[in-house]
Amino acid sequence: MRDGLSRKAGWTLAVLGLSALTGCGAPGERGFGVGDMLLTAGTTQAPAQSAEIRDVYCPTVDVVDGGSALRVRGSGEEGSIRSQVTLGEIARECIGQPDGSTLVKVGVEARALLGVGGSAGRYDVPVHIVVKDGSTIFADRSRRLAASIPAGQTQTTVSVIEDGIIVPPSYANSFEIEVGLGGGRAASGRRRG
Repeated sequence: MRDGLSRKAGWTLAVLGLSALTGCGAPGERGFGVGDMLLTAGTTQAPAQSAEIRDVYCPTVDVVDGGSALRVRGSGEEGSIRSQVTLGEIARECIGQPDGSTLVKVGVEARALLGVGGSAGRYDVPVHIVVKDGSTIFADRSRRLAASIPAGQTQTTVSVIEDGIIVPPSYANSFEIEVGLGGGRAASGRRRG
């Protein structure tokens, strides 16, 4: 019986010792005790991970004037359309960041079509994406996509996704997103990001 009692006392001391290691401080306080050091393998407490905020301002995407289609005509003034590129699906995603900024992602799809006199081959599709607030530019990105129309086909679809666009906290509720076909640069304004 004495061995059973000393084992019980040993377990009780072990449990008390473990609880003393894991909790330093009054109930409800978040201290960093020896138990935490054992769990994190050091004296540095891991930084708190803030969650993304999905319910933030995210404007609709505007298409710039004249930026919804590009046409290539055959020779001569009255030439027929050899090829045409038009905008297709456009999407955007805005994710609020812990510091109040907004992370923006923009996706653009374009369709290349052959016209009369057009032939299979490779077509350049210039896509331009601008994220701004008035004259303050946060992103001004132009991409040239290669649209390959194989022999026997009359069209193809290409797409691009631009991400990593940061809108600062002071503009997070008023910025605009514009897309268009063509490689033009944004008008006057400060360029950011």
